[in-house]
Amino acid sequence: MTTRRDLIKLSAIAAAAAAFPPLAWASKPGPVAKADKPLNILILGGTGFTGPFQVDYALKRGHKITLFNRGKRPSPEWPGEVEQLHGDRNTGDLKSLAGRKWDVCIDNPTSLPFWVRDAGQVLKGNVDHYLFISTISVYADGSKPGINEDAPLAQYKGKDAMAETQENLRADIENLYGPLKALSEAEAHKQFGKNVTIVRPGYIVGPRDETDRFTYWPHRIAQGGEMLVPGDGQDPVQIIDGRDLGEWMIRLAEAKTYGVFNAVGPKDLLPMDTMLRESEKVVGGKPTYTHVTPEFLEEQKVGEELPIWVPRQAGPYAGYGQVSNARAIAAGLTYRPYAVTVADLMTWFRSQPADRQAKLRAGITREREAELLKAWHARKA
Repeated sequence: MTTRRDLIKLSAIAAAAAAFPPLAWASKPGPVAKADKPLNILILGGTGFTGPFQVDYALKRGHKITLFNRGKRPSPEWPGEVEQLHGDRNTGDLKSLAGRKWDVCIDNPTSLPFWVRDAGQVLKGNVDHYLFISTISVYADGSKPGINEDAPLAQYKGKDAMAETQENLRADIENLYGPLKALSEAEAHKQFGKNVTIVRPGYIVGPRDETDRFTYWPHRIAQGGEMLVPGDGQDPVQIIDGRDLGEWMIRLAEAKTYGVFNAVGPKDLLPMDTMLRESEKVVGGKPTYTHVTPEFLEEQKVGEELPIWVPRQAGPYAGYGQVSNARAIAAGLTYRPYAVTVADLMTWFRSQPADRQAKLRAGITREREAELLKAWHARKA
């Protein structure tokens, strides 16, 4: 039940959001050229984060789109006709796909190998090209910079990968997510042969990002005041706008580009301080940045509460800010300006209901930040 105090708080948040200055750089979508050859594309999922960007771009390119999902999420307004098929991959209900043919299948949501196996059994011989969204978490060693697509993959240590469920995955995501994605990649090749494209993103950001992992930073910057920043400001950050990822996948389908690609960005190195100051140019806020050491954060038991950031010097994920994207760029991956990503993300976020903006799903609270800053200054005194 919403109390009077809640209503006052939400009203204050809405008023504060309205008080933010207009964002610089906000983008206006331009015309999209038609593809040379229209494709019949099946998208498994399609209503989550990146799927709608794929659908929107594909329709504008002149392709025919079919979505397959459980129908649990409302579909956005599409700029064209979209066929909707329903089923449930958890229960093996793929009847609506049987006997149909498509040029391309894009598999967005799969984290379990049996989902790929079941899709392959229904679609085998009826799909010419299979594109699978994986993750850089498939790599066995994330501690070293320069990880490329040929690096060894994480090994599954359970009893039966095909018996794993979403419940198991949620219960032990740190140990299961990467290995099960790696096995899903292997199953894709088993089911669809050489006509497979594996795309491995890292952090996906931009409008529609419900995780708030990246949103925390420009949102906090816009609030101003003294702001805690982890590390020395030189730790590299890798993110990719969901629109850049989604649109590139459609172009991979058009070109029949097969292989494995790290879909990370931006194109060039993005140190933490650069990320913050470039965000400040868009959202304003004029905070003062106080850098604290990784050792201090470890002592204060601050782990993933500060999202996106990983220290570059040491740790099991130290290489995650420096994954090689050379192969993807050579295959046509492009990036819109960082400022546009930030502006469009914050425009979207500030359009959300006040209660959605009230509590970010990632990052530390202002109260926790104040405690940490007080402890840091006391130590330095």
